[in-house]
Amino acid sequence: MNKVQYVPQVEGLSLQDVFKARKKVYQIVKPTPFIHSIPLSEHSSSSIFIKLENFHEIGAFKVRGAANKILNLSNEEKKRGVATFSTGNHGLAVAYVAKKLGIEAAVCISPRVPKAKVDAIRRAGAKIEIVGNSQDDAEKYCYELEEKHGLTVIKPFDDADIISGQGTIGLEMAEEVPDLEAVVVPLSGGGLFAGVALALKSYNPSIQVIGVSMERSPVMYESIKAGKPVVLEEQPTLADSLLGGIGLNNEYTFECVKQYADDLVLVSEEEIAEAMGFMAGEHRMIVEGAAATGVAAILTKRLKSEFAKIGTIITGNNVDLSVISKIMQDYEFQRQK
Repeated sequence: MNKVQYVPQVEGLSLQDVFKARKKVYQIVKPTPFIHSIPLSEHSSSSIFIKLENFHEIGAFKVRGAANKILNLSNEEKKRGVATFSTGNHGLAVAYVAKKLGIEAAVCISPRVPKAKVDAIRRAGAKIEIVGNSQDDAEKYCYELEEKHGLTVIKPFDDADIISGQGTIGLEMAEEVPDLEAVVVPLSGGGLFAGVALALKSYNPSIQVIGVSMERSPVMYESIKAGKPVVLEEQPTLADSLLGGIGLNNEYTFECVKQYADDLVLVSEEEIAEAMGFMAGEHRMIVEGAAATGVAAILTKRLKSEFAKIGTIITGNNVDLSVISKIMQDYEFQRQK
């Protein structure tokens, strides 16, 4: 592995924190494969590598940050229990880790969370609170639970322990393919992007880290354009895991994206669906919409430069069967035309 040359400076975050997080995270999960995608490479002038975070038991990368955060709680905090607000996968991750550690957990979600994710959270043993009409409504209720019952809130993204936990993905990518030239990262609240970019740019300052969001309600994208956190009304999207605000008092992730992002791109609903179909048809993998955004950006050649080796992260596979079934049928129909 290349010697660390430079650590991007965001107060409260460091590469050392990511290394410490790895020791915690690996108590709960194992490293995931980072494979060369022949089908994607054939659609590009680059060699494409995909990080399979959908291979976790819960089918999503969020388990890393949740593991690091919850394992760092005091015994008293663990005894009182935890609460979180989520578009689905973070809630599932908190429920999963809490159950493994014998901790009570409450997960606050909006009615927009797909049934597949709600069912998975319920199976993991957490108490589910479905409130309001948006992720922001779920967040507000979660803090009411904190005040009323003394629960510790596990934030989905804007937290140093969460960011460091997600950063372990970047460590694994850098160790397995040290000559990556660019990485395309699904972008929502920015916890994944911040951790992965911190790790990768610490090893290779010249690596390009590109964030990709859906066209519908891309809050971080619009916040970076505006130069400050903004609020957008949520719209239905296949990339439901990327919905939600970043917080008007954002502490870490807005600054991380502002500093680390070499480019930010958007993909349409049609392009996300095509990428989901591509992964099912060419890789025999079911992936959710958010997980397919990086693939969509590569397939539609959204990247501004040519790179020899590009990585992207398949962030999860928690999608309703009715959704993926229709997408697969449409994909097969288009292929047979």
